[in-house]
Amino acid sequence: MNTLFNQPLKVVNAGLQSFASNIQKVGGDVIALAWQPPALGNINAGMDLASLLRHPLVEQANNIAMERYLNAQPVLVDVMYASEAIPEMSERKCILHSGPPISWENMCGPVKGAIVGAMLFEGWATSHEEAECKVLTGEIHLEPCHHYHAVGPMAGIISPSMPLWVIENKTNGQRSFSNFNEGLGKVLRFGANNEEVLNRLFWMRDELAPALKAAVRQLGELELKPLMAQALHMGDEVHNRNAAATGLLTKRLLPALLACHLPLENVQRVVAFITGNDHFFLNLSMAACKAMMDAAANVPFSSIVTVMARNGVNFGIRLSGTGERWFQAPANAVEGLFFPSYGVDDAAADLGDSAITETAGVGGFAMASSPAIVKFVGGTPADATNNSRRMQSITVGRNPAFTLPALNFAPTAAGIDVRKVVDRGILPVINTGIAHKQAGVGQIGAGITTAPMPCFVDAITALAEAVSKGEKQ
Repeated sequence: MNTLFNQPLKVVNAGLQSFASNIQKVGGDVIALAWQPPALGNINAGMDLASLLRHPLVEQANNIAMERYLNAQPVLVDVMYASEAIPEMSERKCILHSGPPISWENMCGPVKGAIVGAMLFEGWATSHEEAECKVLTGEIHLEPCHHYHAVGPMAGIISPSMPLWVIENKTNGQRSFSNFNEGLGKVLRFGANNEEVLNRLFWMRDELAPALKAAVRQLGELELKPLMAQALHMGDEVHNRNAAATGLLTKRLLPALLACHLPLENVQRVVAFITGNDHFFLNLSMAACKAMMDAAANVPFSSIVTVMARNGVNFGIRLSGTGERWFQAPANAVEGLFFPSYGVDDAAADLGDSAITETAGVGGFAMASSPAIVKFVGGTPADATNNSRRMQSITVGRNPAFTLPALNFAPTAAGIDVRKVVDRGILPVINTGIAHKQAGVGQIGAGITTAPMPCFVDAITALAEAVSKGEKQ
């Protein structure tokens, strides 16, 4: 012991930061570990977690789910109106929204504003007051997009007359859907619902959708994974940055549009709309990621996360091994850059289905491929690279279809494992837009957020229960 204390000593502090600070104040050399008990200190959940680690049923299920995810081949096959693509939407007055289920009374401003706008667009109401009254009396059914294999950014609104991208997983024949991207400014997805917004929606329904449907038919099936992979090598992460992907898509669509012999004025308006919106590909990226994650869903005992989504109030996740069940917690705030004259007090909580991109291993998980994204969401290029590296510690594996040049073409981390999230205290990173909390104001910034830990802790408990029952059968 005398020999030990006659040497230069370094202290490793695990726990309260104040312990390390006291040592530093007296000149000690200390390394402070960012450690806390797993499962937020919940003893029962911690025991459930311990029972699931290296569990053969879970490991086998994860191998199956991961293989299905990797083998998925999302292909753009059609453009259809929602009432055609999703038959249930033709049977009753139904509007789909982003995130987990939520009642009208508890919805945030942008989602309420977008639902009112969709009702005006459908002709179900002629005023905001009439629209709200019909919702409150139960005449209008409000459900999550994810319940119908669909996704939508921000408010995520899909109503029967809206056109959808139709993506088919050629491996299993299952389809997924997303609405069209409206562009920037006053748009429905941020809760705007004025005449300008409605006129754009009418034009998208009446002119843009038929033109794109004809182009897709002329083009034939378009594989999306290779296009996304190429965009990752060109500076996109296919969530908040889609400039390259939109350009690659336009390169495919333009010759097909010209071959359809549509009126020149029609083609000019369509091309101007697409090329004027660098985020046009986002909705296709989301639908492709939804197809990949749906392929991995419903594998009994799997701990892989298949959905992450937000509705502006709550954040929800689903696990492959627990089926259609949602695990929810209040959505975290977004840390990032605000547009001039806006700040934290103006922001809605995290919003939208676009976190399906991170669930599938791109977006925030692929930020290393998009150093320029930090000009939009904040931080430094080193932060973007570190985010991609850190995500590797909470996933089942990696996706060789998506590689990151900045990491020596390493595959992206993929297959979020709820066990690793809870055990290691590392939350999935998401880069996202920031919506104003009031309907119609629009986007006021962009930044980085994480999924809330309580979702994952609750999911651990449910998965442990399912595995325990499986062991007894």
